[in-house]
Amino acid sequence: MDTWTVFIVLLIAAYLLASIPFGLLVSQKVLRLDITKAGSRNIGATNVAREVGLKWGIITFLADTLKGFIPVAFAHYLLGASTEINEALKGMIGLSALLGHQFSFYNRFKGGKGVATCLGVFWVFHQFHVYFSGIIFIIVVSLWMYISLGSILAVLTMPIWLYLMGHSAFLILLSLIISLLIIFQHKENIQRLIQGNERRWQKVKLH
Repeated sequence: MDTWTVFIVLLIAAYLLASIPFGLLVSQKVLRLDITKAGSRNIGATNVAREVGLKWGIITFLADTLKGFIPVAFAHYLLGASTEINEALKGMIGLSALLGHQFSFYNRFKGGKGVATCLGVFWVFHQFHVYFSGIIFIIVVSLWMYISLGSILAVLTMPIWLYLMGHSAFLILLSLIISLLIIFQHKENIQRLIQGNERRWQKVKLH
């Protein structure tokens, strides 16, 4: 297949793969719980950890990360040399994965916030970007115990790291779009942070 055929196939596959609502499936399988009606009603790893158990939250986090990693890694393998155009195509495939997670085809176009999927996408480009943003996340959560605030600040730094590492302008723009989409999904968290009633992270069940 030529480059554009590979791109279109992976673009569609990325969306469909990332549309799988793992948090919803895990909570239904483990506790017969509809996670969309429990806690924050989000299908992401944080809510699963709080309502189902830490182990299942971690499993959901890893599954959601792979949603972003797998299609972009396939694109990296199939498209070959990391030219500027190939980097742009991989970035758009990553954006498609994020949209699949946030607007799931299998869940009436509702989904999670996309932080884990974003992690998987950018892990393919360079692990150091993820490490730096991860450090920001850990510091913020350690100091203030707000997962949402740590997530927002971590994704906001991703375009900065990409710029400092010399990536293409198009990929930096895509990373900014991804960051803004994730922040938009955190709009209710932002309102609660401003009002001072956002739920802090605390010890959760290990099962």
